[in-house]
Amino acid sequence: MKITFTGKQDKLNPSQERKLAMAFSRLSKLLERRGEKEAQVILGVQRHLQHAEVRVNFYDHTLVGAGSASDQFTATMDAVDKVEKQALKNREKWRDTKRDGTKRSPAEIAEPLLAEPAAKAAKAAKTKPAKSKPAKVVKANAKSNGKPMTVEEAMIAMEADQDYVVYRDSETDKVSVLIRRRDGKVDLVEA
Repeated sequence: MKITFTGKQDKLNPSQERKLAMAFSRLSKLLERRGEKEAQVILGVQRHLQHAEVRVNFYDHTLVGAGSASDQFTATMDAVDKVEKQALKNREKWRDTKRDGTKRSPAEIAEPLLAEPAAKAAKAAKTKPAKSKPAKVVKANAKSNGKPMTVEEAMIAMEADQDYVVYRDSETDKVSVLIRRRDGKVDLVEA
């Protein structure tokens, strides 16, 4: 990022210069997608206050951050922080307007997950003989989902010999099930 200073500049110590350079490098990472950007820093003094204004052109917007403090370094850092916040807000706004605004329902999200095991079962049915046992249905007792707990607590509660745990999620207050798969991994099913 090319930085141009206008106005009387105070002498900064090396640590302040590094911090200022890091702040501008963070800003340049946000802004420099298509070529190098230029930042203008306008410095001024009014009685006992030091003023700093940072201007950066970002696509079709001019981002302006102004800061005032008793010393020039703090005023400049405040101005850079304000410009960085504006850049983040503009990027988020652009991202939200350019993305597809349709929200997917939980059923649409779960549909591919349910279709994948069905496809695997159909493939397994083709390769295995028809002698396989029917699936065993296990009824969960009412006392197992009474105490609200987190996913981590449910993992601890699920011992090595248990294949599933039914619990009430403490954050959403919905019934959830942890199921241990044959390969040792655990699936989370939320109701």
